[in-house]
Amino acid sequence: MNLCRQLFAAAGIVAAVLLMNGCKTARELEAPQYDRQLPPGQYALRKITDPAMIPDISLACYDTVDLRKAIDHSLSYLSKPSSRQYFPQGEITHQMAVDSLKAMADLLDQGLRGKALQNAILERFDFYQSVGCDDRGTVLFTGYYTPIFEGSLTADSRYRYPLYKQPEDLVKGPNGEILGRKMPNGSIVPYPSRREIEQTGMLKGQEVAWLADPFEVYIAHVQGSAILRLPDGKQVTLGYAANNGHEYNSVAQEMIRDGVVPASGMSLKAMIDYFKAHPDQIDKYVYRNPRYVFFRVEQGNPRGSLNEPVTPLRTIATDKSIYPRGCLAFLKTVLPRPAGARILKAPYTGFALDQDTGGAIRAPGRCDVYMGIGDQAGQMAGQTYEEGQLYYLFVKQSSVPQPSSPLLPVKK
Repeated sequence: MNLCRQLFAAAGIVAAVLLMNGCKTARELEAPQYDRQLPPGQYALRKITDPAMIPDISLACYDTVDLRKAIDHSLSYLSKPSSRQYFPQGEITHQMAVDSLKAMADLLDQGLRGKALQNAILERFDFYQSVGCDDRGTVLFTGYYTPIFEGSLTADSRYRYPLYKQPEDLVKGPNGEILGRKMPNGSIVPYPSRREIEQTGMLKGQEVAWLADPFEVYIAHVQGSAILRLPDGKQVTLGYAANNGHEYNSVAQEMIRDGVVPASGMSLKAMIDYFKAHPDQIDKYVYRNPRYVFFRVEQGNPRGSLNEPVTPLRTIATDKSIYPRGCLAFLKTVLPRPAGARILKAPYTGFALDQDTGGAIRAPGRCDVYMGIGDQAGQMAGQTYEEGQLYYLFVKQSSVPQPSSPLLPVKK
C-alpha cells in the first residue's frame, strides 16, 4: 500500500487555534512545518538516556490485540535478504531490528500483560524518540484506510472509470524509486502527470478494474489500495503497485484554499459530499495533484510498502528514507475511536510496527496510522489530525542471548 496519503485538514487550522489562544510571539504564531526536512547529518531518532523522558506505556501494555501478528509480518519482511540494504539506519542495525522484534514476541508469547509486560519492556528495551518537525519531538499523526467500492473487472455503462496496472514503460531504480518513462529510443523522461494520463487515454488497454464514480478512483489513489465488491458479490483486493513519480499535492488543502470547504469542516466525507453535489468540479481539483497511482490484484488483506499485510492500529506509515523499516514503535497522540454509533477522539498510546509509507508522508514530523477497512475506518481516518510523539523500541544488547562458545576438547 505504498501510499499516497491525503491531508484531511490544513496546517492553517493549527495556526488558527494558536491565534484564538490570545497574544503570542511571532514564533508561536507560526504554523508548524510538519514536512520540515532533517538538517544534513542528523538522524530522525534520538536515544533517550534520561529515564524520566521515557513515555508512560502502562495502558498500552493492557492492549496487545493483533500486536503479535503484526510483529510476525515485520519479521517476515526482515527475513528477506533484500531488507538488509536499508540498514544501518543511523545506529540501528538489521540485527538490532530482528533481535528487538523477537524479544517483544517472546514477552507476548510468555503471556505477559499489564504491569508485568510494562516492567519487562522497561528492563529489556531502550527507547528512541523521533526528533519530530521541531527537534523537540512534535509529530503530526494522520490516518489512512482501505475503502470498499462497488466495481468491475470489465467496463460497461455503469463502470466507466478505470484503475490501471503498472505500465511497462515505467522505470524504477534499484530501491523502487520512480525514474520516469522509457521512450522508444531508450531515453528516460519524466512520466506524464495525472491530467495527461487521463486526458490522453495513453494507458488504454492496461486497466485492472473499473469504478462507477470518478472521485472514488481518486480516493483509491490517495489511500493506495481498495477492495472492490464485484457485480457477482465476490470481492477483489487491489494493492499499490507504483506511482508516476510526481510529488503529491493535497486536494483537501486546495479546496480549503479556494474556500469551497471551510478548514473547520474539512474531512473526507465533506469532500465526497461536495463532489457529489458538484461533479463538474472533480477534474478541476484532482488534476491539481499530479501524482498517479497504479494497482495490482492481491490475495488476502491489503499490504504495505514492505509487501506485508497491514494491521489496523498496529501498522504505521513513515518516511522510509529516515525511519527504520519494520521496527517496533510506540505512539502517543489523540485518535478517533468508535463509541457506539459515534466516533469520539481520546488520548491514545499503543505499540505499532513501521510497515508502510506514502506520498504525503515525508520528513520526521509525519506519521500515518492505518485505521482498517471500510466506511467506519474511513471516518476515523478522516478525523485523524493530531500532534503527538513517536518512539521506537530496541532491545538492550545486554539482553540479547549470545551464542554459546564451542566446547573445548578435554585434555587427557
